[in-house]
Amino acid sequence: MSIFLDKIDLKYKKCYIFNRIVGDAMEVKKRVKRYFLGLLYISLIVFIVISGNKSYSISTTNTNGVKSVQSSQIIHQYETLKTVTSTTDIKRFGPYIRLQFKGTLTGYGPDCEGCGGHVGCYPNQDVRNGNIYYKDKKYGKVRILAADRSIPCGSIIRIDNFSFNNNESLYGIVLDRGSAIVGLTMDLLYPSEADTEVIGRNYNIIFTIERWGW
Repeated sequence: MSIFLDKIDLKYKKCYIFNRIVGDAMEVKKRVKRYFLGLLYISLIVFIVISGNKSYSISTTNTNGVKSVQSSQIIHQYETLKTVTSTTDIKRFGPYIRLQFKGTLTGYGPDCEGCGGHVGCYPNQDVRNGNIYYKDKKYGKVRILAADRSIPCGSIIRIDNFSFNNNESLYGIVLDRGSAIVGLTMDLLYPSEADTEVIGRNYNIIFTIERWGW
């Protein structure tokens, strides 16, 4: 009987030791997995910090072809550029990624019918006497734009694909609204209504939202 009990006790001890070994091995496996995941996460953060953002200085021109607008554009190397076709998509995706769309570009002056000489968005700049630029902290001297309310005030817009500016990019900031400026149309501010003859109404203009609001 004693021998039989000894065998049972030995078998129990073997099972206990085996379970401990298996349990310890699984715990080691979990710790190793967490360790490597941690290393991967830290490496990814370091990689993004080192090579994620690049700053470029971009020279653009005014509508007379005179080099005048110096823009500092923050470009996210791995940021997605999404093409949209409606104001619904602009409001949906705008706060999260850079957007690009085709639309219409027109011009207006501070002396237009119903205009009071000040833009509708903060800081409500007085745009009379040829004051058609805004000095942005990041993008420098940029043209003032009126846009649909789906694009918030303070947004930076890159404008491309229009012939009257020698096919060079023009940077603007949304600082105004207008009852006729709805949908995918933007209005570029000029010193006066008479000066807008140079722009007329341009279609298939490429707008890129480089900054969403302030």
